[in-house]
Amino acid sequence: MTVLAGVISYPIPAYQNLPIDAQFYVPNRFVISAVTLGLTTFVTTTEDLNYVIGQEVKMIIPPSYGCRQLNERQGFVISIPDTDQVEISIDSSQNVDAFINANSSIEVAQILAIGGINSGVLNSSGRSLTGTYIPGSFINISPQ
Repeated sequence: MTVLAGVISYPIPAYQNLPIDAQFYVPNRFVISAVTLGLTTFVTTTEDLNYVIGQEVKMIIPPSYGCRQLNERQGFVISIPDTDQVEISIDSSQNVDAFINANSSIEVAQILAIGGINSGVLNSSGRSLTGTYIPGSFINISPQ
């Protein structure tokens, strides 16, 4: 008779596989309260940011907020002048409508952290590393 030794691992039951909640991952998305246009774009949010310099970001701006030319635009954080403000490498100096803080309860203007392995660290040969280090990349901070 053969005796099996060791641990048998079964699939995780659905009730133990908790859904991914955005509030448990940093950096989050932040609601935009103001946009200052220029050769670079300054974005002010309603709460303190946790982005880092070099972070790739994207803005989502609904029509009621104006500034539609910046909707879906991507850029990199080039400075953090205040805890609730970032300077982004997007030229908004020409042909961009002013931002209007619509204070809508239905839709909000927001800034999101994005990125991929191509925006991560480069090794000495100029190739992307196989790891997933991206400045300000998403970190699971779920409660234990």
